[in-house]
Amino acid sequence: MKIYFCCTDFKAEPWLAALRAALPQAQIEVWAPGAGPADYAVVWAPPQQFLDEQPQIKALFNIGAGVDALTQLKLSPKTKLVRLDDAGMSVQMAEYVTHALIRHFREFDVYAADVANAKWSFRKPRLREDFPVGIMGLGVLGQRVVRAVQTFEFPVRGWSRSPKELHGVPCYAGDAQFAEFLAETKVLVCLLPLTEETRGIMNRETLAQLRPGAYVINVARGAHLVEEDLIPLIDSGQLAGATLDVFRQEPLPAGHPFWRHPKITVTPHTSARTLRDESVAQIAGKIVALEQGKPIAGVVDHHKGY
Repeated sequence: MKIYFCCTDFKAEPWLAALRAALPQAQIEVWAPGAGPADYAVVWAPPQQFLDEQPQIKALFNIGAGVDALTQLKLSPKTKLVRLDDAGMSVQMAEYVTHALIRHFREFDVYAADVANAKWSFRKPRLREDFPVGIMGLGVLGQRVVRAVQTFEFPVRGWSRSPKELHGVPCYAGDAQFAEFLAETKVLVCLLPLTEETRGIMNRETLAQLRPGAYVINVARGAHLVEEDLIPLIDSGQLAGATLDVFRQEPLPAGHPFWRHPKITVTPHTSARTLRDESVAQIAGKIVALEQGKPIAGVVDHHKGY
């Protein structure tokens, strides 16, 4: 069994060592153009040349939750595209979202600004029931974030492209229920996969349907947000602000207005990083299962894009 590692922005040697330890029976190498055929591949943003040269590969394992970069490439219909189900990312995502939510709800950003100016201030406590949290995207990551937000007793709503059922959470689905979901949301969290249907889903029209003074947290993909629509909505008071971890162009250009806006918090795509050991264990387990003819979780529907 032969496996290629083809991942931009990742140091190969630690991954190769971990994969070889988990799959000692396999031949595992870094892919190079013109290399012979392999059975499986561990990838992140591979070039189209890799896919063109390896049409026989049984499965591509993407070392990240989002597969939008891969779905834009031409894949062999015989090749399974497999995303990580969790691999330690869901807890990180829950940490990030609840931190951003509570920072806004408790107005810790306002306190920080006052403290920086040696000002001792007081803010009137706000009520959780006035801050219903709407989570777009109810996959593995979204469901973990739902549970974390519930821990702090915020009302939670969920929306996804297809119907979902979650205990204690009103769930909305599809275009027909999107406006109702937005109208009930004060803090909007985006955890959607990026597809043609969800690209630009947060725009002037949709964000204006949120409760007045709503807050936006985007931890999915930068292309979900129409960036030029955000600041006018904040400056008008329709939105209270935003915490953004992902952007259309990354790194975010130095001159981008998001850096300087006082009501926008920027982080460098760090809400949930891939954890190598957890990822390798999951990938190795799925390869073993496939070799035994068993079904695996995380196989991407090429038509849906997730």
